[in-house]
Amino acid sequence: MQIKAIPSKWIENEGYRLDCGPYMSGAIEAREILKKLPTTPLQKLAEGHNGGIYNGPQFVRNYVQDPDHGVPFLTTSSMLYADLSNLPLLSKKDAHSSKLSYLEVKEGMTLISCSGSIGRTVYARKDMDGVWSNQDIMKVVANREEILPGYLYSFLCTRFGVPLVLSGTYGAIIQHIEPHHLANLPVPRLGEVEERAHELVQQAADLRTEANEIKAKAIELYENEGALSLAEEEKQNGSVFGAAAVSSRYLTGRMDAFFHCGFHSEVLVRLEKSDCEKICVKDFAINLFEPKRFKRVQSQDENDIPFFGTTALMWSDPVPSYFLYPRQKGVDDYTINERTVLIPRSGQISGIIGTATLPYGRLIGGAISEHAIRVECEKVIDAGYLFIALRSEIGMRQLKARAYGSSIPTLDTFQVGEVLLIDAGKQTRAAIGEMGLKTAQLRDQAIELENQARLIVEHAIEEGA
Repeated sequence: MQIKAIPSKWIENEGYRLDCGPYMSGAIEAREILKKLPTTPLQKLAEGHNGGIYNGPQFVRNYVQDPDHGVPFLTTSSMLYADLSNLPLLSKKDAHSSKLSYLEVKEGMTLISCSGSIGRTVYARKDMDGVWSNQDIMKVVANREEILPGYLYSFLCTRFGVPLVLSGTYGAIIQHIEPHHLANLPVPRLGEVEERAHELVQQAADLRTEANEIKAKAIELYENEGALSLAEEEKQNGSVFGAAAVSSRYLTGRMDAFFHCGFHSEVLVRLEKSDCEKICVKDFAINLFEPKRFKRVQSQDENDIPFFGTTALMWSDPVPSYFLYPRQKGVDDYTINERTVLIPRSGQISGIIGTATLPYGRLIGGAISEHAIRVECEKVIDAGYLFIALRSEIGMRQLKARAYGSSIPTLDTFQVGEVLLIDAGKQTRAAIGEMGLKTAQLRDQAIELENQARLIVEHAIEEGA
């Protein structure tokens, strides 16, 4: 609980709001600092639909399987993801209708979650072009003749911008912010700093796009090694209805239908018919385990060990849930090195379960929830290869199909260990491994560049004030 005495003038300036939000977030203090600098209201720096600051209407989501008839669909959760290649497809007919056409994401937009976990902010990069968003993502479209979009984004992410965004929050259970809450948000004008911040943010966005392109090329190289590539229309992300007859000799280990359906059997048949060498994950790795649970003593010191849930593994900039004291018993089994591939072991089939991640950013050296299975490799380059193999359609389908449980599907180390990989030749394995490592390295560099942009903006505001 927090207690704070405030002057009545603050209540008057906030339209006589009596909830704590505007007064406890630090927004008023931020406004006082920004008053010492030349500023411009956000609405005068934006352009486009509804003045350039807008979200969308509620609508029925009609999903499709065929990429020719759908567009990738972004939610407030998936907009944080580093990789958007497995987004669900919204009906193209609905997306291009007059009701929803303006929800298309374009490079340079600032995306802000405006319902639920509000205030999460993302800079739209090139590989987000042509993606549609849901109604809970607010867009801020910078007028490039007035302000550079990268600078605007970096300011909204600073310790001055975030409280101002959150200050308009309303709602007791599900919190919201609306476009008009941001209209008069003061944006400081910082001269040359704006251009430098924009360059850093744009470089970060370009690196993230490049990382995804390299990953896609690596997966293509991996699948071509065994002549296993699937056409785009054959790719799926979760269970699809089907019926098939299965020999009883295949039911001794698993009797659940999803394990035996075409989603899984198609890739197993392709692997069986392929002339390439195969190897199981358990034989490829030097260690495959889930850490035991232990009592976690949380720390208030951000220099201690950051602790991440499995959802954060998918983010372009993973944010820890909290911090752990480094000396407590059991914490060493939770910390991660660069030779470890992480696999979320629980969740819905259409979600992140079975989506392998190679650590980057603060994940390296951080503690990861026991809900991520660890696959430790002998060499870093082997981890890069394993990451690509498990993120391929062949790997993803095996991992998802091996999950069991009707309510919350779950993977375990045995099921992960039985997944088949292509055992590529030495040169091909090295090339694919290098591409996997490069993907993680570029994402790490992008985080550093965005942090630099935020810090130089904060420093300029402090100096100017």
